Parts: sequence; structure tokens; C-alpha cells
Amino acid sequence: MSTTTPTSEYTPSTTMRSTQERRLPWYHLVLTGLAGLLVAIAVLAIVDALSIPSAVLLGFLLHLVFGYLYARIREGRRWAMERLMTLLVIGAFAVAMFPLLSLLWEVVSRGLVRVIEAAPSPFAFWTSDMSGIIGGADAGGVVHAAIGTLLITLWASIISIPIGLFTAIFLVEYADYGWRRVLGKGVTFLVDVMTGIPSIVAGLFGLALFIAILPDEGVRMGIMGAVALSLLMIPTVVRSSEEMLRLVPMDLREAAYALGVPKWLTIVKVVLRTAIAGLTTGITLAVARVIGETAPLLLTVGMVTSVNWNMFDGRMATLPTFINQQYKAGSANCMSDTVTDPFTEQVYACATTANIDRAWAAAFTLIVIVMVLNIIARLISYYFSPKLSR
Repeated sequence: MSTTTPTSEYTPSTTMRSTQERRLPWYHLVLTGLAGLLVAIAVLAIVDALSIPSAVLLGFLLHLVFGYLYARIREGRRWAMERLMTLLVIGAFAVAMFPLLSLLWEVVSRGLVRVIEAAPSPFAFWTSDMSGIIGGADAGGVVHAAIGTLLITLWASIISIPIGLFTAIFLVEYADYGWRRVLGKGVTFLVDVMTGIPSIVAGLFGLALFIAILPDEGVRMGIMGAVALSLLMIPTVVRSSEEMLRLVPMDLREAAYALGVPKWLTIVKVVLRTAIAGLTTGITLAVARVIGETAPLLLTVGMVTSVNWNMFDGRMATLPTFINQQYKAGSANCMSDTVTDPFTEQVYACATTANIDRAWAAAFTLIVIVMVLNIIARLISYYFSPKLSR
């Protein structure tokens, strides 16, 4: 009996090992990137066009070329194309993150300094208002605008969240057949149309609504701004809540129905509880969508220099309108080193950049508020969402 000895043995592990041996370590990409950057700096320096943005842009383009050619020689065409696609994805991510990070850095670097070094004590910017602050007085704060922003956003949420959530429940749970299906399609179309409404139109609607109801055409109050902002919040709440409710498995609903649970109780105890994390995220996005709106608030709530807690009487300051007012004021005209309040005779140091500094500090305050609201939303979704069993 004869046996045949194979000249070569093929196994998947051998092929995988040989393929892995052809792959280059990750730091080779770093080396090709450094080479591209150095070549870009040299070329730009020769043509006298060297700058950080141009060096980064040309260096990335050269990195694509060098990385692809180097990988083509060392790894082959297949892995070279994979390296090229990886670099393109990383570059797209960097391009998307650069405006966000640069904006965040600019606001924090310019606004945090004003908040910490505010007169007469650190963080006094968050505990004082603009009453009696005139000219280039290096004082004043933003507490009145922060309170106004929180109150108006709270009332806008009280108006829009129930409407948006109940509308989403109707579209998902009840608009299944018959006249309710037709109504659901109409509601979906109107919600999509409302999504594209400019914020200035929402402000005009809120202003016209209250002018038609009240006899005073010059009326301005916080509830007007809340109604205007609710028009911008409702479409976002509806669409995000609808998508989250559709992700709840139908098996959970059927299991509740099989146990004899009514439909309304199934929605409350099963559907909403299961989708609480996504619903909270959608509501947070809606709040973040409107908390920085300026145009509707300029038309409906105006601007004051002191705290107003009454949503139904008088003008109310908000952070967006405060930022707009301070930045519009521009550089102050300091005739001397100090400024005296003619009413209280309080003496303040005069700074030509006081208005611009307050605008940046108010922008930083607005970002802090949005971050705090996001953290609260994350905590709510974490503690109230159903936990997986072990």
C-alpha cells in the first residue's frame, strides 16, 4: 500500500498567519504622516505660503499619497486600498470635529477668564445682574439672563413635551388603519413641514398671537417666548419620540396584551418604560435646539437688566438676547479709568472690552447650562430605563 506525501500543506491558519505577517504595524501610518507633514512644511516654506492650516491640509493630502504608495509596496494593492480608506475616514472625522473643538476652545478660553476674574469677586458674574452698569463698567453679571433662559425653556418644555409625546404615541400605537391612518399621515406631513420653519417665523407667530389676544400691542413677556420656542421644539420631540417608540419590540406589547393588560397601561408601563432612554435623548436634543435661539426672543420677550421671575408680566432677559446686546454694543468708550453710576454713585473700573468680555462669558454660561441639562438627561435615562436581567 503506497502513501502519497503532499508537497505542500494548505490550512486556513497558515494563510491567516501569512496574511497577518504582511500587515504593517500601526506606527507606520504615523511615520508616513510625519513624512507628509515635513514635506508639506518644506514646500510651503519654499513658496513663502507657510501657515498652520495650509501645512495641515497639504500634509494630510501628502499623507494619503505616501501612505498608499508605502502600503502598496509593503502590503499589496488590497491592504493599500484599505489604508487609504482608513485615512480618508479619519480625515473626514477630523474635519467634522475641528469646527466644534475650535468653537469650544474659543468660548472656554475667552469666557471662562471673565467668569473667574469677574469683579468684585470670582464668579460674581454668575451671581449679579446688569442693574446700574453703564458704559464700560467692568462689572455686572448674567444671573438675570440665566434665570430667564431657564424659565422660558422650562415653560416651552411644559408646552411642547406632552404635545409631542402624545402625538408620537398616536402615530405609533393608534394610527394603524381607517381614518386614524389618514389622520396620522396628515400629522406626519405637518410635523415635517414644521421642522423647516425658520425661528423668526415662530417668533412672529408668538408675537401676533398675543397681540391678537391682548389689547396692548407693545406687550412683551416670558410666556410669549415660551410659546414661540415650543413651535420649534414640538417637531423635534415628535420625530425623535416616534422613532424611539417604533424600536420597542412588538413582542413586549403582545406579551402584555396576553396577560390582559389594557393598551393604555401597556403603553405607560411597557412601551414608554422601554424607550425612556431614547425619549430622554430626543427631548434633550429639542431643548438644546431652542435654548440658544435669539430671533424669537428678541421679538417676544425683549430685554431687561434685572431679574424677572414672572412669566406673565413684563419683559425678561435671556442669555441669547444678552449676548446679542453686549456684542452689538461693541467696544466701550473709556474717558477715564473709572465709571460712576449716576444713581447709586458706585464706582467701577472702566474697560474698553467689557461688553465683548461679557458676551463671551454669557456664551460660556449657555454652554455650561446645556452640558448640565445633558448630564441630567443621561442620569434620568440611566436610572429609569429597564435593567437587563443577569
